[in-house]
Amino acid sequence: MTDVVHIRHITEADWDGIVAIESRAYAGLGLSEGRAALRSRAEISPGTCFVLDVGSGPAGYLLALPYPALRYPDLERAEGAVVPSHPSPATRNIHLHDIVVEEGLRGRGLGQRLLHHFTLTARSRGYERISLIAVGRSDTFWSARGYTAHPGITPGGYGANAVYMSKAVPTDLGAQPEPTGVVPRGPSVPTKRADARVPCP
Repeated sequence: MTDVVHIRHITEADWDGIVAIESRAYAGLGLSEGRAALRSRAEISPGTCFVLDVGSGPAGYLLALPYPALRYPDLERAEGAVVPSHPSPATRNIHLHDIVVEEGLRGRGLGQRLLHHFTLTARSRGYERISLIAVGRSDTFWSARGYTAHPGITPGGYGANAVYMSKAVPTDLGAQPEPTGVVPRGPSVPTKRADARVPCP
């Protein structure tokens, strides 16, 4: 059997589900932000934040917002001013703050679909670089996807093994999974967590 997969922008009705998914993913790591901080990230740049629906409901989400290179959000504070939807020459960096897929659905390529959809969006909006903070030793996962660590930056508040990373937005994304489609049901295959919290600066 299969479930229909759809990636869409976040609506008001999604926040209870997003907060629950985020808490399950990060409370144990001490990295859960809470509703106000999460919402503030999405309100800065709603066009670069997405929900992943599988079947009849949300199964993951991605939050990304324009941020100066080599800087990152404070997990204990909500964001301030709203940033324009298209980057100015000084802010051509977009920060992939968080990408999470529900644990029971990991290993099916859903995180990759979400990441591909976001990368297409970043490119279409004129961003030149994507930054993130790899947490929970997920830097090897991100390195395999072209992200490079910046050793001089120690991201405070993101855990002992947090690594600030970035990469150029690819100009040719090649054949990748479509943002909508179907995914087989069944047990997930253990993988490195592409969907581990990426509080990305």
